[in-house]
Amino acid sequence: MAHSYTPGLKVSSFTKLARERKLPLPGEVLVSLGQRVAAETIVARTELPGNVQTVNVANLLGVLPEDVEECLTKPPGSKIDKGEVFAESRSFFGLFRSKVHAPVRGTIESVSKVTGQVLLREEPIPVEVDAYVDGTIAEIHPNSGVTVETQGTFIQGIFGVGGEACGELRVCAPNPGEPLDEKAIGEPCRGKILVGGAYVTTAVLRKAIAHGVKAVVIGGFDDHDLRELLGYDLGVAITGSEEIGITLIVTEGFGSIPMAARTFDLLRSCEGRRVSVSGATQIRAGVLRPEIVAPRLDEGSPRDGGDSSVEEGLKPGDTVRVIRQPYFGRIGRVTALPPELMPLETEAKVRVLEVDFGNGSRVLLPRANVEMIES
Repeated sequence: MAHSYTPGLKVSSFTKLARERKLPLPGEVLVSLGQRVAAETIVARTELPGNVQTVNVANLLGVLPEDVEECLTKPPGSKIDKGEVFAESRSFFGLFRSKVHAPVRGTIESVSKVTGQVLLREEPIPVEVDAYVDGTIAEIHPNSGVTVETQGTFIQGIFGVGGEACGELRVCAPNPGEPLDEKAIGEPCRGKILVGGAYVTTAVLRKAIAHGVKAVVIGGFDDHDLRELLGYDLGVAITGSEEIGITLIVTEGFGSIPMAARTFDLLRSCEGRRVSVSGATQIRAGVLRPEIVAPRLDEGSPRDGGDSSVEEGLKPGDTVRVIRQPYFGRIGRVTALPPELMPLETEAKVRVLEVDFGNGSRVLLPRANVEMIES
């Protein structure tokens, strides 16, 4: 039977996960297959070529371009220090000397006999990739990276900014409907991952940054606050590279929205444990969600077997969140999936589903107006 696609968020108390950790260029893998690693363990390393500096030696020394190479004190390929003389010329029977000092530390890359310019390449930029989560090396990608396998609590959010972080989880809200209070943030929060309820302001986030908080997980956040936090309007692109001093993960949406009870309860059950978070989000092709991972490596394997690439679609009993008005943000359970197309007020005919919000009320909604919360 035909069915409409329904996006879903994973909120699981215990599942298996695998995360690829790869270098941008070929390099060296530093761990072995089956090795137990911590989130901070460096698993692979490489070096990016340094920036190139152009020095017009012919002009500085007053010589012809084809004579520049003879003026070098070291041949191409040699290393030089910043401020070191790497080219000089003599005039008036050797009584006067003109010298060229290196503006950077690096290597003499090449000399042009046409322009008289010398290319200096700065020192390589080291790049290291960490494991991101506590787990086990499940696969080695030669000269590229590894796949880290872990198991534990896994929660996806709606939107996030900021990069990856790891730290102890601390719940700072008494219930999922309460905002993250500024008074809850202090020196004991340094290095922690904080969990709030329905809402957080830019002022509270700035205080969290000042106290060294690594990340904040919250139900809702205002769009204008996001603009104020970043200093610019965020376009339709992948996030996660913002350097704002903190990672922010929004689990429900924009505005003041109570965090889903299941999500809040799972996070509260992880209080005091080490968790890894990532704010990277992409809402176009190749959807990428922000996530919270709380490893539980010393327990048995999860019954669900971990992430599945098979899309089963909606079925009665599934939990969904409404993502459009007038029921935006409400969570309910699917009670029926009528196969026939139903007319809307706009006279369009679409597939619908019946949702029970738990208070005895049942409503019919277009299937495109909900997202599935996968356990």
